[in-house]
Amino acid sequence: MRCKRMVCVLALCILAGAVFAQGAEGQEVQTETPAPAETTSIWRYFAAALAVGISCIAGGIAVGQIGSAAMGAMSENAELSGKALPYAGLAEGICLWGFLVALLILIL
Repeated sequence: MRCKRMVCVLALCILAGAVFAQGAEGQEVQTETPAPAETTSIWRYFAAALAVGISCIAGGIAVGQIGSAAMGAMSENAELSGKALPYAGLAEGICLWGFLVALLILIL
C-alpha cells in the first residue's frame, strides 16, 4: 500500500515538473515583469487541476477500499449490500467536491 502511494506521488511530481518545463521552453526572456493578472491566471489553472486531480485520486482509493470491504461483507451476509452502497457514494462525493472547488477557483 505504501509503495502504491509513493508511486502516485512520484508520478504527480514528474507530471508537474514536465508541465513547468514545457511552459519554460516556449517563453522568451522578458526584460519587464509580467502583469499580476497574467501570473495569477496561470496559477489558477494549476490550482484547479490539482484540486480535481488529487480529489479524484483520493476518491478512487476510497472507493477501492470500500468496495473490497463491502464485497467481503456481502460474501458472508447478502443482506449487507444495501448498507454498503451509501458509503461508496460518499467516497465518490470527494471527486465532486474537488470539481466544485476547481470551478470556484476558475470562476472567482
